[in-house]
Amino acid sequence: MESFTTPLLTGASTGAILLVAALGLALTFGQMGVINMAHGEFLMAGAYSAYLTQQVVADTTLSLLLAIPVAFAVAGLLGLVLEAGVIRWMYHRPLDTLLVTVGVSLVLQQLAKDLFGAQGDSVFTPGWLDGHLTVLGYNWPYVRMFTIVVALASLAALAALLKFTSLGRRIRATVQNRELAETMGVATRSVDRLTFFVGSGLAGLGGVAVALSGGTNPGLGTTYIIPAFLVVVAGGLGQLRGTVIAAFVVGIVIAYLTRWFDASMAQVIIFALVVVFLQLRPQGLFTVQTRGLA
Repeated sequence: MESFTTPLLTGASTGAILLVAALGLALTFGQMGVINMAHGEFLMAGAYSAYLTQQVVADTTLSLLLAIPVAFAVAGLLGLVLEAGVIRWMYHRPLDTLLVTVGVSLVLQQLAKDLFGAQGDSVFTPGWLDGHLTVLGYNWPYVRMFTIVVALASLAALAALLKFTSLGRRIRATVQNRELAETMGVATRSVDRLTFFVGSGLAGLGGVAVALSGGTNPGLGTTYIIPAFLVVVAGGLGQLRGTVIAAFVVGIVIAYLTRWFDASMAQVIIFALVVVFLQLRPQGLFTVQTRGLA
């Protein structure tokens, strides 16, 4: 039984991190078609924000509560700078965007190494996250359960933003048909900037969860960026339901494959499985209905 429950629960935690990372990608990729390979570094920025907050505030509970909005703001601002300074000039040029954001990713990783060192740093968890819950023989750490709580809270907040706010309606209109939204008076450039801020900020929240369980590392983002893209594509562009399902499925499958093979082989196999899935269902799990201009 333990051989079944351990990968299931650890995979759920991994899926939660992929979900938070993929939510932002689902917005930016689905809305603007931007392949942002630097998105993983926003995750890293959130992790280092948690570390720096803890250096300033000694109380681990208070520092964690402060780290959440700080990480969101720091990662969001990084995304905003990237969009305004680089990506805005490269819309409808996906290959150029891919190459440039890979370069930005490498620059941010090197900057983190110069500032914090290559070894990474530990982030201490509050006392109330030190225990574990025994589930079918597996001691499930509270800190991994906290990761799932962060992911579900992020999902609920994003869903509420998209459904009940003016910004959410403008985002949904832009995703479904940018040209038609512009004819209706939607300032799509402003929507793009705000979307990039929100999407990048969500990655920062994921970085806080990663830092609590594994500390910081300059290469932290590279671990999650490819699986996160796979989640977005498999779930369907701009589709939160598909993103949620795909994130947890990919996380759990990776956990089982890692148990049976090594980590590198697990990544290869999951990539191959997603390719096969997309051959059978190229639109992903869900697809959005759009209206075209006559």
